[in-house]
Order: sequence, then C-alpha cells, then structure tokens
Amino acid sequence: MTLKIESRQAEGVTIVNCQGRIVFGEEATELRDGLKKLLSNTRQIVLNLSGVSYIDSGGLGMLVGVYSSARNAGADIKLTGLGQRIRDVLQITKLVTVFEVYDTEQEAINAFRRSA
Repeated sequence: MTLKIESRQAEGVTIVNCQGRIVFGEEATELRDGLKKLLSNTRQIVLNLSGVSYIDSGGLGMLVGVYSSARNAGADIKLTGLGQRIRDVLQITKLVTVFEVYDTEQEAINAFRRSA
C-alpha cells in the first residue's frame, strides 16, 4: 500500500494527513521530502497519523530525522492521531519522550498557540 499525503492550513498551522504505511524506502522518502518542502514555507506542522496502519524502524528513523532538522531550523512538528500500535512503538522505543503527541488535531494546534 502506498502512502497518501495531504496538507492543508488551519489557524496558521500546516496539517499533514498521512494514510497508509510509513516504511523504509519509497514511502518514508516521499514523506520526508514532502515535510522538508513544507518546512521551507512554514514553521508549524501537525502530522496527523490517524490513517497510518503501520510504521517500521525506517519510518521511525525518518520521522526522528525530520523532527531534528525542523527543531534545528526553528520549526516544530507535533504528532496527533496515533493509533494504539504506533503509540506502543513510540513507548517501547522511548521516542514518546522526543515527540510532542496530542490526542486531537485541535489540541496540537492549541499547543502552538500557547508556545507563541
């Protein structure tokens, strides 16, 4: 299954919806390139993973890399819509301490408002 990526604006924040699998190879590369392109124009991204059925170590590595690059450039990426499986993976890998994870898109947008 290929990864579908759609982005839109909400309250000045870029929302990126992902659907499919984030796995090493084409899918992870496509998402990385898309996020890097968006980060050249925006400083605030909410990555909605509610449509993601599976993420492997390559996908996780890519997310960490893009997140680090964003932070180093003064931007931020917040995660939302994590299913139980992806939450478990973040917990097991201790990446839950790296990413800011929110239950809803609106909570993630509000977190940008609070930090502004």
